[in-house]
Amino acid sequence: MLKVLIPTLMLIPTAWLTPTKWLWPTTLTHSMLIALISLSWLKHAMDTGWCTLNLFMATDPLSTPLLVLTCWLLPLMILASQNHTATEPINRQRMYISLLTSLQIFLILAFGATEMIMFYVMFEATLIPTLILITRWGNQTERLNAGVYFLFYTLAGSLPLLVALLLLQNYTGTLSLFTLPYSCPLHLSSYTDKLWWAGCLLAFLVKMPLYGVHLWLPKAHVEAPVAGSMVLAAVLLKLGGYGMMRMVVMLDPLTKDLSYPFLIFALWGVIMTGSICLRQTDLKSLIAYSSVSHMGLVVGGILIQTPWGFTGALILMIAHGLTSSALFCLANTNYERTHSRTMLLARGLQIILPLMTAWWFIASLANLALPPLPNLMGELMIIASLFNWSWWTIILTGGGTLITASYSLYMFLMTQRGPLPSHIIGLDPSHSREHLLMALHLLPLLLLILKPELIWGWTS
Repeated sequence: MLKVLIPTLMLIPTAWLTPTKWLWPTTLTHSMLIALISLSWLKHAMDTGWCTLNLFMATDPLSTPLLVLTCWLLPLMILASQNHTATEPINRQRMYISLLTSLQIFLILAFGATEMIMFYVMFEATLIPTLILITRWGNQTERLNAGVYFLFYTLAGSLPLLVALLLLQNYTGTLSLFTLPYSCPLHLSSYTDKLWWAGCLLAFLVKMPLYGVHLWLPKAHVEAPVAGSMVLAAVLLKLGGYGMMRMVVMLDPLTKDLSYPFLIFALWGVIMTGSICLRQTDLKSLIAYSSVSHMGLVVGGILIQTPWGFTGALILMIAHGLTSSALFCLANTNYERTHSRTMLLARGLQIILPLMTAWWFIASLANLALPPLPNLMGELMIIASLFNWSWWTIILTGGGTLITASYSLYMFLMTQRGPLPSHIIGLDPSHSREHLLMALHLLPLLLLILKPELIWGWTS
């Protein structure tokens, strides 16, 4: 664990002490090395499922893929941000890199934590760098409004979780993830137990976000700079799913009754947010709403608590992390050239940037879950396990996949095909930096087709 954590900590002094002209190459190389070292976690775990153990940090088949995704994303965020921070004073650039690094440190500590309170503290700590990124480096004037939404939604959801965790500590005497699943089963029957159950899951459902408490997400995504959007879509939403998977194991007797309203909201959200996507004019907003719809499936997969549901949820979280991050990078390359996120004003770009269109095509197909891609594996496992649980769900999940395909194709055709608007005259050509960025997003996605057991989680 420390072989990744200590180099990540050292990235902050590196960012402040490197000479100006070497700042971006040095931090990029350093973070890329950390990402490559983190791949060693994917080796097979021990018989207990836990490995790289110490008292506070450990990895198991559930947290390993998410940890690797976190480490993989830092070099990509640095690659994506280089152009739009180039005009800023050098100290602000150093500050920007330090914020991204601190976010990665908190995320590694959150996913690696073996103690629920430590997980909770790190879960909350990720708020601070993300909030600064949105409010300081965001594009529009609404960024402060978006920051307030982001902060208060997440805080209002996660304060009940702290109380719930302290009550759990009182009852079982431990909050360690090694012993909690084996402690005596909780006899949950009273009305207050139901409130406690809701308190345990509410923070994660807001973070996911569940349809109904999702209003902060499109705002935060649209106003954040590219690195903020990438880390929000790829890793911060996964904190919610990871926390739910850890908690739901302990909430057993009540979940089968109390999860109905949340399941209904999640599956209805798949349909609703998909339909909202079909009406979007703003490119980043469309990708943000599509995240809500994918996470709705993940919530459904986790709440029915079957091995297939859990596996599908984890696979879909990893695949969605890479895909939506890639889509935000592509939206950013368009924005840097046309200075508009409105799809009507920047269309027909295939004529000018044909290679970018190839990346757009692969990312859109990944988003609509084309077969052999991991996105389809995850969605199919969740849909099959939901169907097995109740066959009515096929109406909602089937409709959701149909709408997902529609808006993914709509997004691709609107941005790439059609006549070029007359106001687009001279655009910068695409840079090799951008192509490298897209390749590093989509290659892992394509390689996971060959070895999906790396991200299967507990069932493998």
